[in-house]
Amino acid sequence: MIGKWRKFAEIVAVGLLTAMFASFLLQVFMRYVVNHPLGWTSEACVILYIWAVFWTSAFLLEEREHITFSILSDALAPRPRWVLSLIGHAVLAVAFASALPAIVDYIAFMKIDSTPITRIRFDYVFSIFAVFAVAVVIRSVLALYRTLRDGIAVNERAAENP
Repeated sequence: MIGKWRKFAEIVAVGLLTAMFASFLLQVFMRYVVNHPLGWTSEACVILYIWAVFWTSAFLLEEREHITFSILSDALAPRPRWVLSLIGHAVLAVAFASALPAIVDYIAFMKIDSTPITRIRFDYVFSIFAVFAVAVVIRSVLALYRTLRDGIAVNERAAENP
């Protein structure tokens, strides 16, 4: 079942990136070959990029694929590294969960304005960020659970096999 949802998320991400690339190519063609630039293609590229980044981060990237700053944790022994991991996952979950009402409220507020050329309402453009925030909360809670379940042993093995 999870495989089907992941495949769906991959298809959506590929569609977003393909549409962005096609829009970019159309923009280049119209500007430099036809000498008649199109304004909507720039907006489309930006909107599709926003959606592709947050969609992919929410549904496709694994925790180990995200950029992390691990200089401090890599220098620690397994037990303090485990504690730091617990704290990090908890802080991330609490921060995004507590910000979620404000995020949703602000996105709803953004319906008063729209993009200059295509006139797409900004609440539609940025609604993907609320989806991303919910995904971060869920993923952080799951990572916290896995860290608690697996205990220090996982960190000890990771220290032995960098």
